[in-house]
Amino acid sequence: MAVGLRLALAVGLLALSSPVWAAKKVDLDYHVRLLPQSDQAEVRLTLAQGSAVRSLDFDLGDGSDYSDFKADGQWQLTPGKPARGVWRPAADKASLTYRVRISHGRKKGSFDTRMTPGWALMRGDDLVPAAKLDQQDGIELVSRLEFELPSGWKSVETAWPRIGKNKFRIDNVSRLFDRPTGWMLAGQLGTRRTRLGETEVTVASPQGQGMRRMDVLTLLTFVWPQVQDVFPRHPAKLLIVGANDPMWRGSLAARESIYLNTRLPLVSESGSSALVRELVQVLGRVNDKQRSDWISEGLAEYYAIELVRRAGGMSDERYESLQQKLAKEGQKVTTLRGEQVSPAQIGKAVLLLRELDQEIRIKTRNKRSLDDVLRGAMHLESVDTKAFVQLAESVIGESSKVLDSGLLQ
Repeated sequence: MAVGLRLALAVGLLALSSPVWAAKKVDLDYHVRLLPQSDQAEVRLTLAQGSAVRSLDFDLGDGSDYSDFKADGQWQLTPGKPARGVWRPAADKASLTYRVRISHGRKKGSFDTRMTPGWALMRGDDLVPAAKLDQQDGIELVSRLEFELPSGWKSVETAWPRIGKNKFRIDNVSRLFDRPTGWMLAGQLGTRRTRLGETEVTVASPQGQGMRRMDVLTLLTFVWPQVQDVFPRHPAKLLIVGANDPMWRGSLAARESIYLNTRLPLVSESGSSALVRELVQVLGRVNDKQRSDWISEGLAEYYAIELVRRAGGMSDERYESLQQKLAKEGQKVTTLRGEQVSPAQIGKAVLLLRELDQEIRIKTRNKRSLDDVLRGAMHLESVDTKAFVQLAESVIGESSKVLDSGLLQ
């Protein structure tokens, strides 16, 4: 072997084995103490080595939910819309502590999130607000979340992997700053669990809230084979939480988790399912932009109907009846574009997507379908109407007559 080649090989092996190239791991621990008497949580972030992070720049919204900041190092609070808080940690072990209000009310006396003397239903996104992380090169933060529960509260559930009684590992490969997001529930809980494919499913609610936990698991078990056929990504863990009025009488997806008011039917009179719709949002993660909200909302509603139908939960007659109902409700809709879309627009989008699916199947001789367009949209960081049309036409292999519509202008 030539000397030059041996030298190059030796240098390469040295580079691979050298610890210089391995990221240095630094612990970032989140400690959350729930305080029902004041409707707050005390949150403490602790860096094992503060010098690993130059700064964390938090988006505090209007600032009204957060208070009592104490920091090792420098803390600078700037009022505004949004309010911002910048933490520059001290060099050694460093902590930032603050309090955050849990209950968030809506109009007509309902709640988005709520804390009572016996339980708390909250979002991790509120406990630790979004932040811009400026860290030293070659550092990897290893994040964990631990809850300290009030006396008498038995358990806590999150969508993150459990590594202890009330402790969870936070690891989001798509973000530099690992923070605990998604729905969370703590207190005196009733819980049911099962495994569907690769996913550990947990259904939890406070005791006495009327959550039909076995009904939820049964419906999910019923549609799961169809879900696996459509979606390539299956989370390791899925959490479904629920509570009764005065919690908001609706449903909402968050990271690997779903909120469902316990009064909502799992399948509505029309045949659509709020639970399946939010599941599509969790698994699809289609992010739209530029007044193209019809894409994510339309796909979610389309598949909420379609997955139940494919699983055998809807007859052809009932399916056609539902399509006619959507057509009647959307008669006056002239555009699907907008930052937020109405129920009538969503129904109109479902009909458009159904036509697109039929067009794709006919033009590709049943080799492709709307499923391929959905999977393509999932791979994009965000999608607007123009990109969606291009995606569909790449699946078809030619221009789409269905998408050449005034509804999309």
